Amino acid sequence: MHNPSATLLIIDDDDVVRASLAAYLDDSGFKVLQAPNGPRGIELFDAEHPDLVICDLRMPQMDGLELIRLITERQADLPVIVVSGAGVMSDAVEALRLGAADYLIKPLEDLAMLEHSVRRALDRSRLRLENRRYREQLETANRDLQASLHLLQEDQDAGRQVQMNMLPVTPCNLDEFQFAHQIIPSLYLSGDFVDYFRVDEHRIGFYLADVSGHGASSAFVTVLLKFMTTRLLYESRRGRALRAFKPSEVLDHINRGLINCKLGKHVTMLGGVIDQERNLLHYSIGGHLPMPVLYADGDAKYLEGKGLPVGLFVEATYDNYEIELPDSFSLTLLSDGILDLLPGDTLKDKEAGLPGLVREAGGTLVGLQRVLGLAELEDMPDDIALLVLSRNLA
Repeated sequence: MHNPSATLLIIDDDDVVRASLAAYLDDSGFKVLQAPNGPRGIELFDAEHPDLVICDLRMPQMDGLELIRLITERQADLPVIVVSGAGVMSDAVEALRLGAADYLIKPLEDLAMLEHSVRRALDRSRLRLENRRYREQLETANRDLQASLHLLQEDQDAGRQVQMNMLPVTPCNLDEFQFAHQIIPSLYLSGDFVDYFRVDEHRIGFYLADVSGHGASSAFVTVLLKFMTTRLLYESRRGRALRAFKPSEVLDHINRGLINCKLGKHVTMLGGVIDQERNLLHYSIGGHLPMPVLYADGDAKYLEGKGLPVGLFVEATYDNYEIELPDSFSLTLLSDGILDLLPGDTLKDKEAGLPGLVREAGGTLVGLQRVLGLAELEDMPDDIALLVLSRNLA
C-alpha cells in the first residue's frame, strides 16, 4: 500500500488550480508542498525531497517538459504526474517518454481521479524501490555466494591434493606382488580409499575402505583411516602394539577409534596381510560388499567371510581368515559403488555376475576398466574404488 504521509510537490503557475489541488490532497492525508513555477519547484525539490511531483506543462520561466528532465536527472524513479490544460498530443507523448507516470487534462472534473493516479503512482514507485532493494540484496548475496563457492573450491582442491598424496603409487611392485588401484569419486572428493604397504620384511599389508556418505566429510574419514593405520604400523614395528598385525586386530582397533571420535561415520572395509614366508593371505571383513574375487587358473570366485561394519558397533568383533595363495593369481577388491555398473535386477543378480566379469577381464585392473567401461563413466551416484593385487599373472 502507499504511504499516507507521502510528501507531494505541486508546481503550477495557476494559483487557483494549485491551491485547489493542494487542499484536496491535503484532506486526503498527504503532506503537500507548492511552487508557482519551475525554478522554485526545483528549489523545493532539492530541499524537501518529495515522494511525487505534480506539474503543469505550460508555465513561464521553465516549461513542464524541462522540469521533468531536471527531476529525472536528479531522481530517475521519482513519479511525476502531469496535469495540464494543453491538450496537444505531442506534449503528452513527450512527457510520458521523459518518464511521467500519468498525464491528466485540465480541468479535472473529479479530483478523485487525481488522488487515484497519485496513489497508483506511489504504489508503483514503492514496488520499484522494493524491487531494487531486493535486487541489490540478491546481488550482494550472489557475490557472497560466489566468494564462498570460490573458497569452497580452494578447500576442495586442497583436500583432493591431500587425498591424492595419501594414496599409494599405482602400479607398484612389492617383491613378486604387483598392486594397482583406481578411485573414481562421485563428487570432487572420495569416501573410498585404498592402501598397501610393507608391515615388515616378510609381510605386506593392504586394505580397501568405503566410508559411509559422500564428499568432504567422508573424505576426512579416509585421512583419519590413513593416520590410524600408519600410527598402528609404527607402534607395531616398535613392539608397542599389535606385533602380529593381524587384520582382525587392525579392524578392531579402527572400530574403537572411529567410535571414540564420534564423527557419525562408519566404514565397510577389507584388510589383508600377505605372509610371504608361508605363502598365506590373512584377511578380515568389516561389513564389506562385494567380497574380494580370487582369480586363478582361468577361474574366478569369491573369498569367504563376514563381519560387521567398522565404527558402528562398540561390541563388534572381527574374525581372521586364511588362505594359501596360488603361484599365479590376482585378488580383486571393489567398493559397493561398482554394483551400480553391473547388469541384473537385484543385488544378488549383480553379485552373481561379478566373478564372470573378473574372469573376462583376465583378473587385471586394465581388463576390468575395459569390461566395466570405466573410461566412459559420468555422474556416478556412488564412489568407486578398485584394488587388484597379483602375482605371476601373464
